[in-house]
Parts: sequence; structure tokens; C-alpha cells
Amino acid sequence: MTSRYAALSRDELATLVPELLLMGQLIDRSGMAWCIAAFGRDEMLQVAIEEWAAASPIYTRRMQEALGYAPAVAGQGDVVTIFKGLQLDIGAPPQFMDFRYTVHDAWHGEFRLDHCGALMDVEPMGEDYVRGMCHDIEDPTFDATAIATNPHAQVRPIHRPPRTPADRHPHCAWTVTIDPSYPEPEPVPALAVNERSRAATLTLAPIDPADEGAADYAGPLLSDVDFTAFSHSALVRIADEVCLQMHLLDRSFALAVAERVETDAELVKLRRKQLIGIAGIGAERLARALDLSRDPAGALRAIWLHPLLNPAAYVAAAAGPDAITVTSGPADEDAAWISLCGPDWPEALRAITHAVDPHLDAVVSGEPGGGWQVAVTRDDAARPEADEVAVTRFSTGATFAFEPRRSLPLTVV
Repeated sequence: MTSRYAALSRDELATLVPELLLMGQLIDRSGMAWCIAAFGRDEMLQVAIEEWAAASPIYTRRMQEALGYAPAVAGQGDVVTIFKGLQLDIGAPPQFMDFRYTVHDAWHGEFRLDHCGALMDVEPMGEDYVRGMCHDIEDPTFDATAIATNPHAQVRPIHRPPRTPADRHPHCAWTVTIDPSYPEPEPVPALAVNERSRAATLTLAPIDPADEGAADYAGPLLSDVDFTAFSHSALVRIADEVCLQMHLLDRSFALAVAERVETDAELVKLRRKQLIGIAGIGAERLARALDLSRDPAGALRAIWLHPLLNPAAYVAAAAGPDAITVTSGPADEDAAWISLCGPDWPEALRAITHAVDPHLDAVVSGEPGGGWQVAVTRDDAARPEADEVAVTRFSTGATFAFEPRRSLPLTVV
């Protein structure tokens, strides 16, 4: 299945990939507010822990394999491998989560966050929310990500928020140590469930090593990943993998929420709220980054390129001149985002079109049990922004702007 991103230019892909990484991070801004309302703050923290711990080990290993920096022996990766994974992780989008790395040797390293967008989002909410994110959530989830590379890796704080003084920089700092004496942590039960999903096992087209530009990340660790250095083929694969990261995170979110609701209807309601928020904010950022036209054609393109419909090998869809047709595919087997959409619930697709232009609307039609089509129309009256999108807009990530940076190799101190 040809990737939908293959039609983009190399420059467009280099712009798109960091946008997708940031979009993945905003999934929590979209979903967790509704979990607080449904379950309370303490249970929201547990949902977040289970969500990330059941997804990041899977997609970390997938990216290692895709970009050729997986350890020669499974489970025996080093600190550099862990750091490369963080640079390509929706939990740590570049610049918004501004990780700076120090490598002492293969088994010892440090990172600091010169800017933490997630902290900027929760600090105004008070110290309890800061501790919840920077202590309760980060302790188990940082380790869950690291042990995907080496089960004897531990991530421990040097300092972290709440910030003292209030303007302390860097925002936090951590050590990463790999030691055979460290016990292997117990994975969350949902990880095994998620590992059996179609998203976890999906085969994507390999990167063409003959394509101009870097085909892998097998060389030295870089201070900042320069996406313009990758080949067109590599960028397509990275974009598809990042979309799968989002689907894996959403699947583990669904597993965690399902443990806390009494009915399927409650689960679907919360998942749809999360989807509307990320659909709208994600489309807004995509439209701006790729300079999509603010007309029906541009809105259809936003739907076509949105993670809701990607990667193509996961979400079955075909583009016509005036509509997109969605049919059953692997994503439906996982009950992924696209399975929530259709003629009976077009709201996520409407959020995408409204983000391109508030006068645009998605019209969804189709037969029950069969494929369905989405077209875009223009109305005279502008539609108000959905509440779910407004909630997600609370994040500073909604308007965050990337800046050009030099990509320098990092050497062992």
C-alpha cells in the first residue's frame, strides 16, 4: 500500500514530521481533561501512566528497526539508542519538549529539558497537577520507554518541578543509567494486549537506501534531528511510523478508560471527545504548516493527510475528485479512531474541515455496514469551534512555532 505521504515533496515531509510528533503529544491535552471530569484527577493520572506505558515500548522498537539503529542484540541497547528514540517519540516532540543530551559512556547519560511545553500547560493549574505529571506519570513512563531498549535501564531525576525558584532553568534534568544489577520492571498488563494489535504488527514499506539523503539514523547521536537531511523515502516511513505511534497511544488510552467505565457507550463518548480535540487542532496545524488552500479541496487534503486516515496500510481509504471513500481495513480491527467515524457520527471530520475554514463542513454519507464517503461543502455562516477543540487549544502546543536549528553530532564527554 503506497503511503499517502509519498505524494508530498521532501521539503514538505521535513515540515510535516515534527508537526506530527507535536500532534501526538497533544493527544493527552485532548483526552485527559475529559478523564478528569469523568474519573477525577487521581484516576486521570493512572490512565495516563497505563496509556503511555502500554504504547511507548512498542513504537520505540518499531522506530529503531525502521531507521536502522536497533541494538545488534535485542534488549542490549545503550544510552545513545535510548536518546535517539526519544528524539522520534510523540512524547518528546522536538523543541516543544526541548531535550538536551549528554553521553558519558554507553551506559551512562543525562538529559535536561531547556523548555517543557507540557510543563507550561500544567503549571497554571497548580502544584498538584505539576507533581502529577512530573512525578507520578514521568517515573513509570520514562522507565517504560527506556526498557524498550534495555530492560536494565533506569531514568532518575536530578531535579524536576515544581520549580524552585519559580523560573528555574532548565525545567528539569535526569540521569539515564544502564546496569545489569537493576531489576527488570513489571510491564503494565495492557502492553501485552497492545502488542497483539494490528498497529503494533503492521508492515510498512522499507526505506529505499538508493534515495537521495539519509536512509537511517545509524550514525552518531545528533543534538537536534535535521529532518531535511533524511531522504524522501525515509521521511515517508517516519511519518507513517509517527501516525502509528498515535494509534497505539489511542488504543492504550481506550484500554485504560475501558477499565474505568461501565458501558461501551461511555467508552465511545470519551474516545470521541478526545478525537474531536486532536482532529481540530491537528488539522489547524497541518493546514498552516503545509499552506493548504482554505476551500473544500484544501479541507479534503487535510482529511487525507491527517493521522485519522494514516498510514494508508492501516486505514483503508481512496480519494476521488470531490470525496474520500473509507472502507474496512486493519484500523477497524483495532477499533481505531476511524472506527468511531461515519455517517452516524461525522463530528471529528467536521472538526478537521472547520479548522481549515469555519465556513466549511464535512458531509458524510454511506450505507450501514458498508463504506462511507466524506465530501466538503461551504456554508455562508461560520460554525463555532467545538468545545473539545477549545479544550485542546488550552495547550501552548496549539500555537507553538518550530524554528530552524543546526544539527550537531554529540560526542562522549
